[in-house]
Order: sequence, then C-alpha cells, then structure tokens
Amino acid sequence: MANTFTYIEKKLFTPGPLGCSKPVKEAMLFDLGSRDTQFINVIKEIRQSLLEITGASPDEYTAILLQGSGTYSVEAALQMCVPRPGGRLLIVSNGAYGKRMKTICDTAEIPADLLDFPEDGAFDVKKVEKFISESQHVYSAVSAVHLETSSGVINPATELGKVLMQLQKRPLFILDGMSSIGGVSFTLDNPASPDVLVTSANKCLQSVPGCAIIIARRAVFEQCKGNCRSLSLDLCSQLDGLDTCGQFRFTPPTHCLLALHRALGELKSEGGVSARVKRYRENCQTLQHGMEQLGFQKLVKLPEHESHIITSYLCPKHPNFAFDTFYSRLSNKGQVIYPGKVTNADSFRIGNIGDLHPKDLQHLVSCIKAVLTDMGVPLPVRY
Repeated sequence: MANTFTYIEKKLFTPGPLGCSKPVKEAMLFDLGSRDTQFINVIKEIRQSLLEITGASPDEYTAILLQGSGTYSVEAALQMCVPRPGGRLLIVSNGAYGKRMKTICDTAEIPADLLDFPEDGAFDVKKVEKFISESQHVYSAVSAVHLETSSGVINPATELGKVLMQLQKRPLFILDGMSSIGGVSFTLDNPASPDVLVTSANKCLQSVPGCAIIIARRAVFEQCKGNCRSLSLDLCSQLDGLDTCGQFRFTPPTHCLLALHRALGELKSEGGVSARVKRYRENCQTLQHGMEQLGFQKLVKLPEHESHIITSYLCPKHPNFAFDTFYSRLSNKGQVIYPGKVTNADSFRIGNIGDLHPKDLQHLVSCIKAVLTDMGVPLPVRY
C-alpha cells in the first residue's frame, strides 16, 4: 500500500536537527559504495576539513567519523578516556547534557562523579579547581559541555582547560562541542585545548543527522587502547581503519557523509566559521529584540553566560498560555520551536542556527505575536 503521508516543509528554530540547504539535501541523491575510491576520498576530505575548521594541527590532532547521533560520540569518548580498571571521570555539569554523561557512565559501569552547577548560568572554574584539589580521587579524565543546549548557556571551556593543565597529574580533557563547533569562535590551537572534542554533523555544521564526530590528539589513542567496553564505539579501532585504508569498520552512513561533505563546502563558501558566527549573531539579535518587544524574559540572566546559538525563554504566567497549544499553533504556521529542558523553570527554547537568516527570525516573531493574540494572551506578556 502506498504511503499517503504528506510532508510539509517547516522552518526549524531548534538546536538540531535543523534546516539544511537544498544542495546539502540533494547531495544525498547519489549512491556510492562504501568501499568505492570516490567515497573514500570524500571521507578523507571531510576529516581534513574538520581539522581546518577547528584550527587543529594535523600533526597533533586527527578527526574520526562514527555512525550515529552526537551522543554516540560522547559515549565513545568517555569509553576511550577512562581506563579499566582504576580509571575515574569527573563530569562538570550545568544541564541535561552533562547529566546524560553520568547516565552513560552508570550504564557502562564507568566510575564517575558529577559536579553539578545551576542550569541558568555557566559553571564556576574556581569551584571546579577547588573540588579536584580537595577530592580523595585522582581523575583520569574531566568532561564538560561547551554550550549546554538545554539552556543556551556557554561555559568557559578554555579556562577549564588551563586549570586542568596546572594539575600535578593532568587528566584528559573531554569537551562536548555539539552545539558550538562551526558556530562559535573556538579553536584547538593552544596547550589548554581539549584532548578530545566531540560534535555532530547536524548542528552548526548544517548537515543532516547520522554522523558523529570526534577530534582528538593522536597521543590520546596511544594511551587509551583497550579501554573501550564496546565493539562498535571503539575509537582506537575506528581510527586504525580510517588511517590504514580510509574506511569505516562497519557500514558507514554513506548518504549522510555525502551531505556533510557538501555542508562543509558551504561553510567554506560562506566565509568560514567567522562568517557563520556573524550570521548567527545577527539571527540571535533579531530574535531577542523581537521577543523583548513582546515582553518575554530570558532564562539566562547574565549576558556573559548566554550564547548566540539558542535562547531559552520563560513561559508567561497568564492562564490562557499553554505551551502545547502555543507550540501546535506555531507549527501550523510552519514555525517549529523546542520545549524547555531545564528542571527548575517552565520554559521553551528557540534556536537560530541552520539555514536561517534574520528575515526568518523576524517572521517567527510575527507568528509568535499572532499566535499569542489568538490564544487571548495580552501583549506584552507578563510574569
């Protein structure tokens, strides 16, 4: 029986998956064999481009591609960097994705401690330093989220790296750069840079889901062989395959990688990361100005703690406001936002990354205004 479902094109104001350009989607129309020379060259060029984007020296760092979502890259990195037995991880957390690292460790029986900070602000590096210095444990690795997508908070990753460098026994530094790489000015060009940086194709790189990305110092792989508790997530074995024959160990997401290859070309054509950061900042300023005019309050109060990638807004207290209704009516107008993901506030999130431009954010704000009027919520909204 034929599929009668009708797909409706909508604008995605989400933290990912996000809207891709037509050429990126068209790149997936080609079928290439996973062992084909042309496809092996695609993988090689993707890996090279990722090092260029992050400012990583090819003599010191390498890029690994892995099937799956961003969480696959996080779990693979945690599995690799914590020895068995005797290893221990410290997770610096201020949101849902830091807590997810703890869940990963608990599931894989990786010893880990969670140092938790409030969700509506950046973590305090001095408190992290104090915690480590007073701990009875020696940590093999420390992990953190660069941009906590659940709130929009950006954390002081470089400062944390400097603290870890000063420790007598320096732990490996794992950074979740899921929502920052490609959209935030951040490079791997100094000694305090993360040893392992993980991200995903379907965030600021503006490609489709299905490919996880790990950029790590080559020296890490030499000291971490045999640590992984999983066959398919073993990054050391994956790197061996990529370096030896340019191929994945198991069936690669060929169409997703073709899309990523095209997306990386678009990033370069746009003017590189600096140009994309400029566009995202303009998008964010357009959104925040419009939402302020409508009376909305942001979850993150300190400007130095908020990113230009995604903004969390507190839900109005008016009895006519219900987020599910608000979401549905916006979706019916072709505008898709995200529900909140913090535990201490009733909120929702609006992203401004992907194939979006200031005019798209202007239209979204006008749709929000129309939906609130239809819901009988007075403007400007009140708290």
